[in-house]
Amino acid sequence: MGEKEKLRIDKYLWAIRVFKTRTLASDACKAGRIKLDGKNIKPSYEVKIGDVYHVAKGIERKVVKVTGLLENRVDAKTAVNFYEDITPVEQTQAFKSMFHAPVLKRDRGTGRPTKLERREIDDLKDNFFEEQEEENQD
Repeated sequence: MGEKEKLRIDKYLWAIRVFKTRTLASDACKAGRIKLDGKNIKPSYEVKIGDVYHVAKGIERKVVKVTGLLENRVDAKTAVNFYEDITPVEQTQAFKSMFHAPVLKRDRGTGRPTKLERREIDDLKDNFFEEQEEENQD
């Protein structure tokens, strides 16, 4: 593909499909959500092969290692060849487990829960998360 000697970090993150637009990638850099060796980097920072970037995108955290420079945005199958996702497994599972949390619904028209009902709901939620942590440790 089109490899370059110099490539901006915002353009690189957009090209490998970490961010949907280059503007979002640039804004993330300006907000300090992209880090190299624990330091915030500007959108104009030049990417080098072998660098490891920590990307915070909402509640999702990724650790990306550069394996190749990609100038233009390509399909996802091709983009995977230009970076290596080295995010620790426990961070990946923690992010996914947030979407499997119990959703408790009350019947329509029953009103707000009483103090006793609210405590029972809290106990159910606490027990669910403790069980999930035990399963992840095994």
